[in-house]
Amino acid sequence: MDTIFPMFPPPELLKFLEANEVPRPETIRVNTLRIKRRDLAQALLKRGINVDPLEKWCKEGLVVYDSSVAIGGTPEYLSGQYMLQAAASFLPVLALAPREGETILDMAAAPGGKTTHIAQLMKNSGVVVANDFNPDRIKALHANIHRLGVSNAMVVNFDGRDIPKQQARFDRVLLDAPCTGIGVISKDPKIKLTKERSDLNTCTKLQKELILAAIDSVRFKAGKANTIVYSTCSILVPENEAVVNYALQRRHVRLVDTGLPFGRPGLEKYRGWRFHPTINKARRFYPHVHNMDGFFVAKLEKYRDGPKIGKWVQAKKPKTAVVVEEKKLSAPPLGPGQLAAESGDTKKGKKTDKKGDKKGDKKGDKKTKKGDKKKGENADGKTVKNKKGSKNDGSAVGKKKLRHRSQPPTSAGKTAAKGASESTAASNTQQGNPQKKDKKRKRDGEERTQKKKAKGNRGSQLMGMDTNVTGLMSKVADFDKSRA
Repeated sequence: MDTIFPMFPPPELLKFLEANEVPRPETIRVNTLRIKRRDLAQALLKRGINVDPLEKWCKEGLVVYDSSVAIGGTPEYLSGQYMLQAAASFLPVLALAPREGETILDMAAAPGGKTTHIAQLMKNSGVVVANDFNPDRIKALHANIHRLGVSNAMVVNFDGRDIPKQQARFDRVLLDAPCTGIGVISKDPKIKLTKERSDLNTCTKLQKELILAAIDSVRFKAGKANTIVYSTCSILVPENEAVVNYALQRRHVRLVDTGLPFGRPGLEKYRGWRFHPTINKARRFYPHVHNMDGFFVAKLEKYRDGPKIGKWVQAKKPKTAVVVEEKKLSAPPLGPGQLAAESGDTKKGKKTDKKGDKKGDKKGDKKTKKGDKKKGENADGKTVKNKKGSKNDGSAVGKKKLRHRSQPPTSAGKTAAKGASESTAASNTQQGNPQKKDKKRKRDGEERTQKKKAKGNRGSQLMGMDTNVTGLMSKVADFDKSRA
């Protein structure tokens, strides 16, 4: 109830709650593929069923005021001359405005009222793909299609979110999305007691995924319809305006006029939400205002393929940028001589390395001083004894350094230290680099083989999906050819 209170002022809220306790008028849709509305009205009057035309906005509807027989058991019903259908369910199909010869998808088709209405307006031309996720509901869909004499419909059983993966493209798509059913409380009073906040969250998540799939299923062509109609039998804003606004942010679509002559405009503001200003082109229907079930209808037009890249959707980084970053992060391998030099200079060498090339001269002086200290030479080039009395000739680089005061090294000491360090580095690199190169080559070879295997697996998966795609599209083509 907390989601309904902000939608109405208090007096209108009371009217809405009272209207949900009163049943709506019973309506039927005449199947013009088999009979005209005038002839069916006369036949029903003879059987004791009092009917009248619905409204001027609908040419196929009849209102049933009273009946002495069961409406769902007459010979006219069993022969497919009419369909029991609520007046609000006519609205999405009228907003879709199907044309003859088009390919249309009804994403959530069961039990078949809207599917047969689309086929009726197309005069059994073109192709209508009727999809439903629930296999049990498909039985009723099949029965109504056969009973009403529809010959241009093809029934499939897919998850609506997976239809774009089949690469089947349509001129128009109708999505009467699963919802909480808050608009049909008069038919099912249990909704007031059974629906919770978790049900609303589950429905809104599914609805957002389905509307994006419906948009992706439309074949964009300049000068064509490129139409998507989204509808629910709920009046809650999170299931209606919020879902349409979500699609406007993430796909190249725009809201257009539904073409319906009545209905309240969509809400631009709700609590802390501010929706797209064109949301007022959607239409809302209330039981206390229009004397029909609560309903929401929005009509979208696609003007470009692909997702909308912006602040709502993160753009994918190109592969080249990722490779460059990896190269920057990876460091070249070190030889044994360099590792030994780093192990010997752990205490003093790290500080000098962080300073960089700006202090190159000081760094060189410190290295020469360290070389002299490690070798234990004083200013005259003589060796110095340690505490135990043993001489340090610089053979063990990584041992404990001698603590003594040394004068600045002479030119002879500098040249000797420099020659020794160069000779050790050259010998170490000659011995260590080939081993490292071999290991690197092996590692690179293993990575290449793994990448090739991964590409092969992806290719096999894609090939498997392509076979399913061609299978679905070939079925549609064969179905259309057989009818022709």
